[in-house]
Amino acid sequence: MADNDHPVVTPKGEGRSYSVVGDIYTFKAVGEDTGGAYSTFEFFIPPLNGSPPHIHHREHETFYILEGELLFEVGEEKIVLSAGNFVHVPKGIRHCFQNISTAPAKTLTTTVPAGLEKFFEEVGYLVKDQDTPVPVTPEEQIKKMLEVGPKYGVEIL
Repeated sequence: MADNDHPVVTPKGEGRSYSVVGDIYTFKAVGEDTGGAYSTFEFFIPPLNGSPPHIHHREHETFYILEGELLFEVGEEKIVLSAGNFVHVPKGIRHCFQNISTAPAKTLTTTVPAGLEKFFEEVGYLVKDQDTPVPVTPEEQIKKMLEVGPKYGVEIL
C-alpha cells in the first residue's frame, strides 16, 4: 500500500479498464495509490445498460454524473440523475443504476474504503476501451459476480 504522501495523477483516457456486464470501469486511483483510503473509477455506461441490484457491505459509494442520464434505485427510492448530479450510497443499502438515455453515460465513482477494484478485476474483462470485444456474456459475468461477491462483501440480488 502507498503511504499517502505522493500525488496520484491519471491523465484523461488512462487507467486500467475492465468490462463489467457491458459497462467499462476505468480505474483512476486504487487502494495501492491511496493507502487503502478510497478508490475512484470512471464508469462508461452504454444506452440501456447498467448494474444489477446489489449491496456493498464494506464500502460507501458515490456517483458524480459526468454525462448522460441514469435511473438510480437507492433503497426504495428511484431517482433520475443527469450531468452535474451527485448521489451517495451508504454501505449496506441496495442500489443499482441504468442508463435510460440514447447516449452513453459516464460517472466518476468513489468507494470508501478502497478494495472494490479487486472485485471488478476478478469479475471483469481487461479492455483497452469501450470498443474492445469482450469474449464473455453479461450473464456469465453475473454468474461470476454471484460466486465471488461474498469474498469482497458484494451481494448481487
